[in-house]
Amino acid sequence: MEPTYTVHILSDSLGETAEMVARAAIAQFDGDAFRIERLPRVRTAEELRSTVRSHCGRWCLFLYTLVDESLRQEMETLCAGGVNGVDVLGPAVRTIERVTGIAASGEPGAVRRTDEEYFERIEAMEFAVKHDDGRNPQDLAEADVVLIGVSRSSKTPLAMYLAFKGYRAANVPLAPGVEPPEELFEIDPRRVFGLVTSAKVLQQIRTERMRELGTYVPGYADLEAIERELEEARAVMRRIGCIVVHTGGRAIEEAAQEIIRHLEGGLAESD
Repeated sequence: MEPTYTVHILSDSLGETAEMVARAAIAQFDGDAFRIERLPRVRTAEELRSTVRSHCGRWCLFLYTLVDESLRQEMETLCAGGVNGVDVLGPAVRTIERVTGIAASGEPGAVRRTDEEYFERIEAMEFAVKHDDGRNPQDLAEADVVLIGVSRSSKTPLAMYLAFKGYRAANVPLAPGVEPPEELFEIDPRRVFGLVTSAKVLQQIRTERMRELGTYVPGYADLEAIERELEEARAVMRRIGCIVVHTGGRAIEEAAQEIIRHLEGGLAESD
């Protein structure tokens, strides 16, 4: 059966929100009787009136999301004159303004911007996983931040936390006697952060780690070996000229905020 009724989605953005509401409403009826047509990016009162007139024949219904107050008032005037319209967004925005005392921005597409930020965080998380523990060093130039340090210096949890904040983070282990990838010395040192902690803290962490795994690695939790390893790592950090961040006894969030402050400060200076 051909659709008998058209529900028009009218918006000063893309109309995605109103379309979701329309589909939920139509689901309560014979779905074959309805079709949905989006009328997006209506930006002026004249364009609004023209759009409504050209789509209002024998039967018409508009579901609209107009965040611009003047457009919303214009549509209310048209509805008062006989146009069938449902304001999907206006009542909620007005109620929030009344209860909180905070004025709405009136910015079309704000939800879409929020969605874009969400997908950017997902992309950053995927980047962090792909570049964990020194993997794919050829991509280090694409990272927003690169964390370096010895084993168990909180590189991975810090990288994941920064990724959740939207930063593409890679981490590279500094192992004793192993030269770091050459790409590490080619990127902006302001985006590289060396993670350090005390030898005794590392000894405790590594001893517990071996106990959890039920294994023993010679020298891994030896205090003197750890001190030499830390000194070698500090030498690499000095070669790079990166900022050193102490992670011992600190929450991941605290260390991450220090990195973010330095990172954003460095980016601001380069602009």
